[in-house]
Amino acid sequence: QVQLVESGGGLVQSGGSLRLSCAASGNIFGIYTMAWYRQAPGKERELVAAITSGGTTDYTDSVKGRFTISRDNAKTTVYLQMNSLKPEDTAVYYCAAGPTGYIPTTSSAYDSWGQGTQVTVSS
Repeated sequence: QVQLVESGGGLVQSGGSLRLSCAASGNIFGIYTMAWYRQAPGKERELVAAITSGGTTDYTDSVKGRFTISRDNAKTTVYLQMNSLKPEDTAVYYCAAGPTGYIPTTSSAYDSWGQGTQVTVSS
């Protein structure tokens, strides 16, 4: 497992941008698949974006073209650049890490989770 700490959340107007960061401890970061999940009030947690150690990415349809996930293995940090934000993007965003070489189809494959950071988009 790795320890994960998210930052960068906040309140932004519709159409604005935010960049989330997730700092990871441990020297095995480079082989982990990293992901961002989010959970809105009354809704299930959903995958937003994921990136493998090799740089393969995947996004949920609702954020394609607006969000970009990236990682800096030297800094053991994963980022989520969020542009053109919408009120429906409002949620708690969680960083996750999983010891896989692929992007899992279920959240159970991730064995490390951050504490979450709130993103609120006002209309």
